[in-house]
Amino acid sequence: MCRLFGMSGGREPVKATFWLLEAPDSLALQSRREPDGTGLGAFTAAGEPVVFKQPLAAFEDHEFASEAREVSSRNFVAHVRYASNGAVNLRNTHPFEQHGRLFAHNGVIGALDQLEHELGDARSLVGGDTDSERFFALITREIERTREIGAGIVSAATWVADHLPVLSLNFILITGSQLWALRYPDMHELHLLEREPGGPSGGRHLEHASARGSIRVRSGQLADRPAVVVATERMDEDAGWRSMQSGELLHVDADLRVQITRPLVRPPAYPLSLSDLDPKAAASQGAPA
Repeated sequence: MCRLFGMSGGREPVKATFWLLEAPDSLALQSRREPDGTGLGAFTAAGEPVVFKQPLAAFEDHEFASEAREVSSRNFVAHVRYASNGAVNLRNTHPFEQHGRLFAHNGVIGALDQLEHELGDARSLVGGDTDSERFFALITREIERTREIGAGIVSAATWVADHLPVLSLNFILITGSQLWALRYPDMHELHLLEREPGGPSGGRHLEHASARGSIRVRSGQLADRPAVVVATERMDEDAGWRSMQSGELLHVDADLRVQITRPLVRPPAYPLSLSDLDPKAAASQGAPA
């Protein structure tokens, strides 16, 4: 299953160090196949998006993912890809950038010909082969139409849920000042932590690591500053982690104010299960061994 991680540090940039495949040897020994790409998205002090990403076909370049990357940004998004569709190459590796926003997705959307037809002229935003980038293009189109990020997300996600086969629409979207995340439906988990300065014990730097070592992040500055974190799994012992519910949309603003709404209440009109997918896609979406 793809791994998602998002973090917001508020109004001032936070310096953080990321490892996007901390334990490639142990991952390579898993019974399922290996990761197909890693990516980290952030914003410069001037508010410009910056992306570090690399496809990892057969671990030919795992050093790119396992080496430390120190980045300063107000918001971050990280992704470890297990490809469900699209070739293993740079243009299909998350996160994607459109209109100054960064996006990473975990899931499968079917009937891409219908999605492309719905995109119309917004198809020009898509450079690769994935369902994820096409979903992002629909979100981008709807943001431009509604002139509001939240409304655009809800409009796009609702259309997909009502018209296309869906396994999962889980995603994280960041701008220079805001973070958004959706969990829908309940196929894959998404967890939220509103971290107090110094964590549960106070005075401690942030040190988060996924259980399988696929994403690790460290920030000394967060020993005395709050942060909001979103991830596919609880990444430390903090009791403040909570599971987002199906249909919940998270918004974190520039002041770390958290708003959670539930715009998607009904299940998908055409739900997918792992048994509906081809072997490659099913392997990418199952729980790692």
